[in-house]
Amino acid sequence: MAPDTRLISLDGLQSLVDALLAGGYTVIGPTVRSGAIVNAPIRGIDELPRGWGDEQDAAHYRLRRRADEALFGFAAGAQSAKPVFFPTDELLWRGRRTPDGAGVEVRTDEAPEAKDAEAGPPYALLGVRSCDLSALGIHDTVLTQRRFGDAHYAARRSDAFIVAVACSDPGGTCFCVSMGTGPRPEQGRGAPFDLSLTELLDGGHRFVVEVGSERGAKILDEVAAQPAPAAELDSAAYVTEQATQRMGRRLDTDGIKELLYASVDSPRWDDVASRCLSCTNCTMVCPTCFCTTVEDVSDLTGHEAERHRVWDSCFNADFSYIHGGTVRESTKSRYRQWMTHKLASWQDQFGSSGCVGCGRCVTWCPAAIDITAEAAALRGAPGSNLPQPTAPVATGEDD
Repeated sequence: MAPDTRLISLDGLQSLVDALLAGGYTVIGPTVRSGAIVNAPIRGIDELPRGWGDEQDAAHYRLRRRADEALFGFAAGAQSAKPVFFPTDELLWRGRRTPDGAGVEVRTDEAPEAKDAEAGPPYALLGVRSCDLSALGIHDTVLTQRRFGDAHYAARRSDAFIVAVACSDPGGTCFCVSMGTGPRPEQGRGAPFDLSLTELLDGGHRFVVEVGSERGAKILDEVAAQPAPAAELDSAAYVTEQATQRMGRRLDTDGIKELLYASVDSPRWDDVASRCLSCTNCTMVCPTCFCTTVEDVSDLTGHEAERHRVWDSCFNADFSYIHGGTVRESTKSRYRQWMTHKLASWQDQFGSSGCVGCGRCVTWCPAAIDITAEAAALRGAPGSNLPQPTAPVATGEDD
């Protein structure tokens, strides 16, 4: 059966945001803050990055002004949806000495905190890219389908409303096509979406909307939407076809698991270790990394204590510490562990790759280390950079 596909205007997109807010959702969307595009609570489309694009390459991120008024004319933002559902700092329990000092009262029923989202659930995510939709699907598997699921993640995730968006202008570090995760959101690939937008600018600013769920259809009924004509569907398809041809990088995934398992003693690990700073940037921006540690804190009086779960990284020397020492003492062993888990052992552990091709680890690495180039080097192949056009895709009237 063909998907239910409709057409809305800019005013229709604002009406969609209004309907989500009226439905009790905290709407999280892309917005410009501190020289980058980040996710934050929004109440209107004027808070979206209208007319902003970005330049991304290894160790390079810059916002740039576009020649049009596109709201989603940028590549992967600085963070994915991960901090919304899996925050950097999670309160697990809080304890307080009883007034008589004879015991301790422990509370574990605190409402899930979401400091990064700056608001509480239920959440409606606006503008989720296809790569991040795939990453969200990976976390749904990793965090909720294990023997001991993550109750906090599940509580935030259960009622979330997802509005995906097709990518029209991939960056220099994007390689979602190599990973089969984009640039067009598709049901059955990653987490399901409720609605999916494709932004069109030629001949008027508008959005082709694919309905992905019953509640998506229901909320779209509150918006001035009309059935999308065939010509608009063709225009939407053209946007993602062009984006497919404009990936900044590629990763050869053929036999990648076997390649990495066979490369455990490769001298390439020494080479990359000579450049890697073990700064953890790659794991902090990765939409699928999920390593954490536990921190206990108390007030100065000693009457109150808290236990927090915070993000951690396999690049930290103490991460693999067990009684007697650290398992992975060298930067070489830590980078090898990260890349091998991401592209190889993740498949054995969870049945999929741990990489979605968003390119954030390349963009935000201060040493410009490129996972696609490292994989190519292990094959003895040339680098993975592709020629990157300087102009954005012709999706606007002024392009």
